[in-house]
Amino acid sequence: MSWHAGIDLGGSSVKAVAVTPEGQTLNQSNHEFDPDAPMQWAERVRAALDEFQHERKSSPASIGVSAPGLAAHDGRSIAVMPGRLEGLEGLDWTTWLKATKPVPVLNDAHGALLGEAWLGAVRGFRDVILLTLGTGVGGAIIADGKLLRGAFGKAGHLGHLCLDPRGPPDVCGMPGSLEVAIGNCTIVRRTGGRFQTTHDLVAAASAGDALARDIWLGSVRALACAIGSFANIIDPEAVIIGGGIARSGDALFEPLQRFLDEVEWRPGGGRVKLLPAALGELAGAYGAAFNALRGEAAV
Repeated sequence: MSWHAGIDLGGSSVKAVAVTPEGQTLNQSNHEFDPDAPMQWAERVRAALDEFQHERKSSPASIGVSAPGLAAHDGRSIAVMPGRLEGLEGLDWTTWLKATKPVPVLNDAHGALLGEAWLGAVRGFRDVILLTLGTGVGGAIIADGKLLRGAFGKAGHLGHLCLDPRGPPDVCGMPGSLEVAIGNCTIVRRTGGRFQTTHDLVAAASAGDALARDIWLGSVRALACAIGSFANIIDPEAVIIGGGIARSGDALFEPLQRFLDEVEWRPGGGRVKLLPAALGELAGAYGAAFNALRGEAAV
């Protein structure tokens, strides 16, 4: 049976899937690594692939990789990933994995959206946005059925939308960004040190803490305004919300829908759908497999 491998490199683990061309999952794995151990992450990627080849008793028809950072123009490596996973920048995955055909490489958020479009929450959709809410805010865009990459690979970094020109800068230097408004990276500053995680903030808000509720709803309203802005620019059918903060469930989605109802422009009654991500931590691996399997084909 022909099979394809998708590998998603995260901050501390490697998720991998072996799939058929139709998207049936044959194998999946999760290999943790120490991010401070030189190139251990790369060895884990190779180990995951070797494990699949041993179990399948054959080599994959194609291999795809998704990883943090900006993908190179030739799609064979990550060109920019400063500050962590030393050795990732410029690593040619085709050479590293000793593959017989090129191994295409994607940004991890791009990979996650391709996975959701192929097998997840937005199968059959042609205009969609993904937002991942976690330590920061990641994103990706599919427009007219094609993944939007941009001139320098930055397309879809939606967390760096400016919501407040007078606000503090985010990691990319953008003042008052969406990431500043709701990312877990700013939770201590936003709450005056009262909370260390967004999950703690949401739990307190749900338990009736008035101050926690005001802070949380302020962040959710900022997210709604950002989504309304994206809808005006990109006009998607749906916005997928994923990441750790999305696991807040109704505590996020109910006020988010209410605020979006207030701010979204809906000519003719058309409205963007808010959808939770469906594939969880394996979305990037599925997207990487799809990217290798079908290349630049529309989803």
